[in-house]
Amino acid sequence: MFIRILLAICLIFTLNSCSKNKKAIYEPTITVDAYKLYAEGLEAFERNDFFYANKKFSEAEINFKNVDLAAKAAIMSSFSLYGINFYNEAIQNLERYLKNYPSDKNVIYANYLLAIIYFEQITDEKKDLKPLLEADRRIDLFINKYPNSDYAIDLKFKKDLIQNQLAAKELFVSKHYISTQKWIPAINRLKIIVEKYDKTIFIEEALHRLVEIHYHLGLETEAKKYANILGYNYNSSEWFQQSYKILNKEYEIKKNLISKERKKEKGILKKLIKLIK
Repeated sequence: MFIRILLAICLIFTLNSCSKNKKAIYEPTITVDAYKLYAEGLEAFERNDFFYANKKFSEAEINFKNVDLAAKAAIMSSFSLYGINFYNEAIQNLERYLKNYPSDKNVIYANYLLAIIYFEQITDEKKDLKPLLEADRRIDLFINKYPNSDYAIDLKFKKDLIQNQLAAKELFVSKHYISTQKWIPAINRLKIIVEKYDKTIFIEEALHRLVEIHYHLGLETEAKKYANILGYNYNSSEWFQQSYKILNKEYEIKKNLISKERKKEKGILKKLIKLIK
């Protein structure tokens, strides 16, 4: 009996100790001031310390009870990541923002920033086509969704640059096939430019190469078809002069026109490279 009483006393003492410990563990923590965190983030952002700014904006988002303020902190966090070229992290943050705050007033800007991030990851068109295609797709999504926004004007311009690079890629590959006398793959690549990138600076050369290849293969009717398209649309260009010479051997090409056209094309290409860099 004495042992049972002793065990009961020990059990009561143990439970009391546990309850005291639990009370100590679950005591309320100090409340974090979300406004102060945001202010610290903004201060860091203004001095271009984007790494620290991202940290503070992320903390502020978690602690804001107001949804609009939390959304604002999230978009500022995303821009801070973009500011230090943490592109993948910025994309993940923006996609999370769009999922969590679909009605926020900055949703348009978030979509614009996503398109810009993909655009800025474009590399040499000879090396990797994937960033070009993804940037083109993202820009199309934005333009289709917000066609009348101010951001759409900028993205339409960037889309033109991407289209030129995509066309340059096709022309580069087609020339490789021409150099190895693989005529069918070369024709197929050139036709892609004619069908998809007819508003780019490379359309004229693509049409000329089609004239050149078809004439070389003895397909004069096809050669004349592409020469007519080239003449109808670009009858004062260097490439039309070159195509006309193929079909009319006696014709003399104006050298000053060729020089002028090539300088113009090189100038446009230089601008493209500068803008993308």
